[in-house]
Amino acid sequence: MASKTAGARLEERWRDILSAHARTMCEIDRVLHPHGLGASDFEVLDMLTTAAPEEGEQCRVQNLAGRVHLSQSALSRLIARLEKDGLVTRSVCVEDRRGVWVALTSKGRDLHAQVLPLQRAALARTLGA
Repeated sequence: MASKTAGARLEERWRDILSAHARTMCEIDRVLHPHGLGASDFEVLDMLTTAAPEEGEQCRVQNLAGRVHLSQSALSRLIARLEKDGLVTRSVCVEDRRGVWVALTSKGRDLHAQVLPLQRAALARTLGA
């Protein structure tokens, strides 16, 4: 009987996590939509500002893939869309032709700085911080 109770508690915690994630992502999507971004777009821009804080610095897409909760193909499509919108640039890694570098443009940095307070406020609202 105790294992059922422990299992039920574990399942309830898992469902709470999924619910908090869904509410948070929807809220971030809602506040960023007027700026042409979704939650996943913002995550990539945010990670790029951390991984490459100086103008012109690059990050390997492979390094982003390990931190973003998207498939490799979905991340590639997202980066292509950000590039089309002028927010990032992509280039092939000279040392390893299979590798791809990505860097924020000044437009991408400016947009990230503009929407960062909106994303953080959405996090505070949904996560109660």
